[in-house]
Amino acid sequence: MKLRVLLLAGLMAGASGAARANELPPNTGEEAVRKADVAGGVQHHESRKPLVNVTVTAYVSNRKEKVATTDAAGNYAFDDLKPGTYKFVFEKPGYRKVERTKTIARADEAAELNVSMEEHSTYDFTPGPAHFFDFQ
Repeated sequence: MKLRVLLLAGLMAGASGAARANELPPNTGEEAVRKADVAGGVQHHESRKPLVNVTVTAYVSNRKEKVATTDAAGNYAFDDLKPGTYKFVFEKPGYRKVERTKTIARADEAAELNVSMEEHSTYDFTPGPAHFFDFQ
């Protein structure tokens, strides 16, 4: 009788441990990078604070492939990208546009692409029509 009780207790303890081994850990940023083909963060160039609502567009062969937007932590991710060379364009009103190129060699390969963005200066120079003529 004691043997049966010990066997039953051992089976229950083993089943409990096996169930716990199959539980997934809480979602972390590292997990998102492993699952996504390309993931990363966008931050302010000077303050290093995350930038929210940055539009990230993935282009392949000058054709728009996918679009993502950064979340409250400044993170974005692209899933299911086919192998190839991609141009990633980061845009947010009030900030300079940033372009980066990344090559995805295999479909199961994950890559991290972090970017910092600068605010537009109030003194950005844009040439006007008179700039191209000499009025001497």
